[in-house]
Amino acid sequence: MEIVYVYVKKRSEFGKQCNFSDRQAELNIDIAPNPELAEQFVERNPVDTGIQCSTSMSEHEANTERFEMETRGVNHIEGGWPKDVNPLELEQTIRFRKKVEKDENYINAIMQLGSVMEHCIKQNNAIDIYQEYFDDEVAVEVTEEAPSAKTINVFRDPQEIKRPATHLSWHPDGNRKLAVAYSCLDFQRAPESMSNESYIWDLENPNRPEITLKPSSPLVTLEYNPKDSHVLLGGCYNGQIACWDTRKGSLVAELSTIEFSHRDPVYGTIWLQSKTGTECFSASTDGQVMWWDIRKLSEPTEVVIMDISRKEQLEHALGAISLEFESTLPTKFMVGTEQGIVISCNRKAKTSAEKIVCTFSGHHGPIYALQRNPFYPKNFLTVGDWTARIWSEDSRESCIMWTKYHMAYLTDGAWSPVRPAVFFTTKMDGTLDIWDFVFKQCEPALSLKVCDEALFCLRVQDNGCFMACGSQLGTTTLLEVSHGLSTLQRNEKNMASSIFERETRREKILEARHREMRLKEKGKAEGKDEDFREEEPTMNPEELVAKVEEEFFDIIFAELKKKETEAMKHKQKHSTKQRPVTEDDEEEETEREEEDMGTEEETTA
Repeated sequence: MEIVYVYVKKRSEFGKQCNFSDRQAELNIDIAPNPELAEQFVERNPVDTGIQCSTSMSEHEANTERFEMETRGVNHIEGGWPKDVNPLELEQTIRFRKKVEKDENYINAIMQLGSVMEHCIKQNNAIDIYQEYFDDEVAVEVTEEAPSAKTINVFRDPQEIKRPATHLSWHPDGNRKLAVAYSCLDFQRAPESMSNESYIWDLENPNRPEITLKPSSPLVTLEYNPKDSHVLLGGCYNGQIACWDTRKGSLVAELSTIEFSHRDPVYGTIWLQSKTGTECFSASTDGQVMWWDIRKLSEPTEVVIMDISRKEQLEHALGAISLEFESTLPTKFMVGTEQGIVISCNRKAKTSAEKIVCTFSGHHGPIYALQRNPFYPKNFLTVGDWTARIWSEDSRESCIMWTKYHMAYLTDGAWSPVRPAVFFTTKMDGTLDIWDFVFKQCEPALSLKVCDEALFCLRVQDNGCFMACGSQLGTTTLLEVSHGLSTLQRNEKNMASSIFERETRREKILEARHREMRLKEKGKAEGKDEDFREEEPTMNPEELVAKVEEEFFDIIFAELKKKETEAMKHKQKHSTKQRPVTEDDEEEETEREEEDMGTEEETTA
């Protein structure tokens, strides 16, 4: 829309035409100065005058059209399937594929396409596009920059009553989105009007969440499915397991029944590495670890009770806080408990009692984070009480490395996915610590104050460049670390491996030494007990009193004799210092030395 205004005026209203010409100056009037007026003049001092230091600018306004952005979804329907085959049913699609693969026309078509593809591959292999022409040159050492991190974005809880961010999960496809679970973990202290909603945020739009998840109970954990980015798994505060499909909306797609769910809040949920991509397991402080299939969440497929006494009694089970599962070790999983004990389990054991393999004890409180090193799965990190500890499966009695005791409580931790020697920890005072034990072991390489309130959760992106921290007031801060902390250093894998092996050997030696000392002390205690038992019936009370008195006086006489000897030595030394050395003394000393030499010669002969 263009704004136009036309001014209309007649020519006769313009006035007389001005004609200018060159001519000499004329003096029309000359007023002489008046001295009386000068006497009446009063000088103004000081003079206040406004001065604008900046450049004078004019204000300009223009009417422009407002550009509005809107995100719309597209309903994608998979085609190419016959009418009698439902593409959403996995069994029907697999059966149809097997039927097509047995068809002769399919085999002929694949053979023809294979020859064309082989021709193209041979053309590409004619020239080695990956050839390195400068292998012999010495790599130039790049100066290492100081570790740093900067805030990229902040996602705030849109609700009026703020809730802590308890868990974070990155979108598996490109890490463009971040799922955040919000829940108040204070027992029976949550306000009645507090919302149960959790959100999925788009990293480029921090003003409002992209998707709102509406569970029946607040979510404590929330995890993306690594195989299907539209599916999310959540653990609720009331112990239920919920599943969402973002293509179907904000409501829960599948929900476990109350009767077969956990009895306490679900603090840990992890997807399993399976063919269908629908299997997962959960852990809670009720002492149970449950396996689920999201296609039928009515009841769990398997339950393991965390009773280290192997009696399988739920009242003696340890409450589970954190979980760890490594896809390269499909039969093993680890559980961090409220009592500061890490339980290593084997899912494929024959009996339930044999599923608990071993335990690692070292923390004074709940273990809030438990994660294996992505490069060396035998070593794992635990975060609890005031320290973070690194363990080795070969050393069960104690950890191989640990941080100093901090003033603030540690709440979460994670390894860097790209550097084996770097891990991150969050604390109750709102500080994020980045540790690089190849560079520095006594203190963190970088300590960053993220916010004033406590940090509750931490999650690192797969590329190692970005990380998100959730706080007590529901604020999720997106951080970017420096290039040095997100790039694999030269020989870092070998150095980290040697450090792990060295510390493991050291702990094994110390464990063996402590074991020997305990056995010796135990043997001495048993020997003393036996001697006491043998002497007790043979000796009368009178003889025992006489023996004790004799030992007492012997000790006193020995002490007195020792003091007399020391006094005599002190007196002789004092008299030797006061007496001057004479020529006779020197001769006696010389003769004594000659006698000693002669004695040594005889001994040698």
